[in-house]
Amino acid sequence: MADNSWLTGAPLGIAIAVISSFINGSTFVLQKKGILRSRDKGCSYLTDVVWCSGTLCMIIGQVGNFLAYNLAPAVIVTPLGALGVLFGAVLASWILEERLNVLGKLGCIICCCGSVVLITHAPKAVATSRQELEDGLSDPVFVTYILLVVLALVTLIVWVAPAHGTSNIMVYVAICSLLGSFTVPSSKGLGLVAPDVFGEGQPNVGAVALFLGLLGALAVSILIQFFFINKALECFSSNIFEAIYYVTFTSTVIFASALLFKEWTGLTFTDGLAMLCGLTTVCVGVILLRISQEAVITWKEKKERKKTD
Repeated sequence: MADNSWLTGAPLGIAIAVISSFINGSTFVLQKKGILRSRDKGCSYLTDVVWCSGTLCMIIGQVGNFLAYNLAPAVIVTPLGALGVLFGAVLASWILEERLNVLGKLGCIICCCGSVVLITHAPKAVATSRQELEDGLSDPVFVTYILLVVLALVTLIVWVAPAHGTSNIMVYVAICSLLGSFTVPSSKGLGLVAPDVFGEGQPNVGAVALFLGLLGALAVSILIQFFFINKALECFSSNIFEAIYYVTFTSTVIFASALLFKEWTGLTFTDGLAMLCGLTTVCVGVILLRISQEAVITWKEKKERKKTD
């Protein structure tokens, strides 16, 4: 059954994830453009058309992610978000006039190469059910992890963000990334519970309660993410935020999914090592994109000096 699901569901999930990545890549750029436009006009960005279009892209991208997470393993869907960073960097250089130098272009290429490695060595989808989901949610290790995440989020939102949020980008990045521990598992969990809730016959009370709980967790986490993403875009570059956010969000989601769904158990040692190398490659590419925003390439100046000498 696992092999058949891999042959039918996972490729479609990967295709949806790739399309969603490009849509999500335009989100931060359009929202940042809307914030800048509204700042010049002296009005709220909530009424700006460009900002609203970016928000619409975010909604469409999240719907695509929801479908992708229920068709393919989260450990392969999430890293493919690097393609969104690639597209966002190119789009920002055009719309926001943020120059993409040699380091930025190299980072984009490395991101693509890392994504290809991840796709090639993706784990086969492990057959899961509502019972397995409930077992994972009640696992002491996962419960401890979630409690630590909640404690960290409360500390960051209540005490750290008001004092250091506008001066340190890692505060908003940490909040949005830690919330990924709720958004992605909730999205995949809803897909597992939905057949028991909306299928034929009388729905199980436990299934309905679990479905509503996951839906509530997903809605709250997305709303909080949405709020702090826009707070970050008001203070920092969209490219810088998206690049750092991608690396931390991906790491958090992969760790949470590994604890809950045990997707790594279907990997061989070789595939696991290859995926680790692929993820590292992607992270290096994203870091290069981040560095490229502040790096100054002086090759041309050196050549001109040699000519004058």
